Amino acid sequence: MGVADLVKMKAIAKRLGVRDSDVFRYAVKSLLAQLSPLVDPSASGRHLLPAFVEAGPGLLRYFDLDATRLIEIVNAGVDNPELLVAADDLTLLSMAGSQDSYSLMKLGELINAGSAPPPPEKEDLIDVLRDYLYEKYVFRANRRLAVGD
Repeated sequence: MGVADLVKMKAIAKRLGVRDSDVFRYAVKSLLAQLSPLVDPSASGRHLLPAFVEAGPGLLRYFDLDATRLIEIVNAGVDNPELLVAADDLTLLSMAGSQDSYSLMKLGELINAGSAPPPPEKEDLIDVLRDYLYEKYVFRANRRLAVGD
């Protein structure tokens, strides 16, 4: 943590009327809750995906996780093909923060089934990507399990 981060933490603590350590504890506990699937060594594939989706592109940038490394982390140890996350989807997730034209085009290819093209705004792109990944790997998979397919 740098001096600027400490100044911000102190400002938050002062405004809330709490100790600096309370703000620090909150930040650490919030991050640990958000990344809790990474603590479970048995979590992999689509069960691990929400941790990266919710943490957003900032997590990938901060830890320098490129598409290849993200694919290794998410799909490591997956025995059941239904739990695998497609390499194209993880590559797209790794590119979501870059907001380049290629990521927009690729997202359009993956999602576009006669629907409108993905939005050009970065925040909207990440929201569309989140919806796409959740529908494909979380919600649809849960519906298949409930029906017994």
